[in-house]
Amino acid sequence: MISRMLSHDLPRSRTLAILLVLLLLALAFAPFLFPGVKALGVAAKVLVFLVLVASFDLLLGYAGIVSFAHTMFFGIGAYGIAIACTRYGPTWEAIAIGIGSSLMLSFVLAMAVGLFSLRVRAIFFAMITLAVASAFQTLASQLSDITGGDDGLNFKLPDILSGGFVLMDEKFLGATIDGRLICYYLLFVAALVLLLAMLRIVNSPFGRVLQAIRENEFRAEAIGYRVVLYRTAASVISALFATLAGVMLALWLRYNGPDASLSFEIMMDVLLIVVIGGMGTIYGAAIGAALFVVSQSYLQDLLRLASEATSGLPWLSALLSPDRWLLWLGVLFVLSVYYFPTGIVGKLRAR
Repeated sequence: MISRMLSHDLPRSRTLAILLVLLLLALAFAPFLFPGVKALGVAAKVLVFLVLVASFDLLLGYAGIVSFAHTMFFGIGAYGIAIACTRYGPTWEAIAIGIGSSLMLSFVLAMAVGLFSLRVRAIFFAMITLAVASAFQTLASQLSDITGGDDGLNFKLPDILSGGFVLMDEKFLGATIDGRLICYYLLFVAALVLLLAMLRIVNSPFGRVLQAIRENEFRAEAIGYRVVLYRTAASVISALFATLAGVMLALWLRYNGPDASLSFEIMMDVLLIVVIGGMGTIYGAAIGAALFVVSQSYLQDLLRLASEATSGLPWLSALLSPDRWLLWLGVLFVLSVYYFPTGIVGKLRAR
């Protein structure tokens, strides 16, 4: 049963299987295990990044395509919800319109970029996607009547997903069953379904062809596979999943702007997570996203405690200052890449 759900792509490592089960349980019971607004926000961000990074891994790890336009599709999904709910009000119909229109726009753009750009090689394709993503970000900032410009858009959701909605007056396991909690579990179910769908795709005959093209493009073409069409299809599928990740982000934040979903910083974070988790595994997206988001969210708090504990040593206390959290985050990830060159999942599977 579990093997079929995972498309027969089992972890193949006892340690990895335990980590994945613990991560699943932690995310499933996060509102009850880690009470507080910040903890719930971190868990929701993990779910969003899990889907976004897995969709990029489908493109990079399985098809061997380096694209810097991935956050563009992420932003399209977020803007689709934001614009639809702003124009049509906080209704389920508006959400459906936002999801449908953003998926259609992403499909058209991904198809256009794929057909016109995938004929060029490696770095040239990456540069083209970078130019397209930069142009889209500029466009989103300038079309203030539609997108809200640099300020972005704040919007409301249906009452059942709003913070003011309370399903039960009494707390359940110490947590209030309100609209925020319902929204979190909507994201949890969506992330789980989308991850299983991506596992199914990469373990299908289509996914095997993508891996063959990644390993040796000329040989795959020689035996009859139309490489450009397969790579274009991979780009489109990956873009659609990234769009749905953007939808999840907008539903959680109830806000979207250029910095929230289109920034180049997000693209760099996604690249880092894929490398750290392990390319071409999908599981690496889950492990890497959890590690990265938790480290990014709580490293400053840990450094503050360490700085206070070493106050007797001024030089060490200054080195452990919370203001230097980016330095320590960089050191942690350099070490992780050094000791796990094939990613955490790749290393565990090799063992």
